[in-house]
Amino acid sequence: MICPPQRTDEGVAGMDAIRDMTAPTGAASTGPAGELIELTVVVPTFNERQNVPLMVERLETVLAGVRWEVVFVDDDSPDDTAGVARELAARDRRVRVIRRLGRRGLSSACVEGVMSSAAPYFAVMDGDLQHDDTVLPEMLRRLKAGRLDLVVASRYASGGSASGLAGRGRHLLSEFGGRIAQVVLSARLSDPMSGFFVMARAAFDQLVHRLSQQGFKILLDIFASAPRPLSFAEVPCRFNARRHGESKLDTMAAWEFLILIVDKLIGRVLPVRFVIFAGVGATGIIVHLVWLALMAALGLVFATAQATAIIAAMTWNFILNNTVTYRDQRLRGPAFFRGLASFYAIGAVGALANVGISQMVFVLERRWWLAGVAGALIGVVWNFTMSNLFTWRRRSLY
Repeated sequence: MICPPQRTDEGVAGMDAIRDMTAPTGAASTGPAGELIELTVVVPTFNERQNVPLMVERLETVLAGVRWEVVFVDDDSPDDTAGVARELAARDRRVRVIRRLGRRGLSSACVEGVMSSAAPYFAVMDGDLQHDDTVLPEMLRRLKAGRLDLVVASRYASGGSASGLAGRGRHLLSEFGGRIAQVVLSARLSDPMSGFFVMARAAFDQLVHRLSQQGFKILLDIFASAPRPLSFAEVPCRFNARRHGESKLDTMAAWEFLILIVDKLIGRVLPVRFVIFAGVGATGIIVHLVWLALMAALGLVFATAQATAIIAAMTWNFILNNTVTYRDQRLRGPAFFRGLASFYAIGAVGALANVGISQMVFVLERRWWLAGVAGALIGVVWNFTMSNLFTWRRRSLY
């Protein structure tokens, strides 16, 4: 299906991020000689200082004859990747850098890079040089010639290769992730986990407000969020071995991928962050009971054992929420202890609300289980809402 581009209003994603824009105003739309930029290459980075100069050199070679720019969106890398990109930008107007402070995430970085550009087409590539940039011209040609929404570089299309994945385990994870991704996709992609694609900006603008911006698989987010079936094509590509730096794939990246899948399944009905928050609360009940049993075994009177068990469960809930539920807003240093204090206060009020609502429902209905459920529901809604407002105050991403 071919869908004509539609006019959409411009916007800027992630305005809560602090940006370091090194190119002058208008650099997103004009090239060195003032001509309009045709293609913006968005490259999210974290600790890729050695790869940034090589990326620019390679783009200059493969995109000869194309009016292009590259936007490095850096999540405040400790190795000063942003500084290296700034030095390049000072010499080449085709290079820009957005430095984000206070949060991380490949998908949200890609969105901010795209929204900073006025080009009619954009590409998304990893900053580790593992994507085969030599196919970029063909991807752009296919996109324009077929009037498609996007063209995906696939490792698993005929002629492609995933040999750059490190070890058998990474191959299995990639294949398994692809199968899970199909649960939320209507399109049949050979490589839904690809991080390399070219897309028409008009098509992106139609779906940007639906994006979860969670995790590291922006392509999956795009296809699962589209309000209509996207017209697309795939081109085979090689996935090369990493030359510099280290892989960013870890257990939390896998967790964020699962969050994205769940969000696309139930996110329109129930916020995924709320579901995780409630799940953490359920583990807190187990911690409470275990601690209570230990204190009772030590001979503490029940009132003292119960008080310490409540504190232990609340501390557990705070630490787990800070690590998992609010990973993108994680509190550290003095902010951690201020957050813990506010979480204690919120939890205490939530407990009173729980008891009060339970008592009221029990008086009206005389069913203990209904009273218990009502009190627990009010308690978790209160705790979640107030924690969002006061403990983890920054904008929720999912």
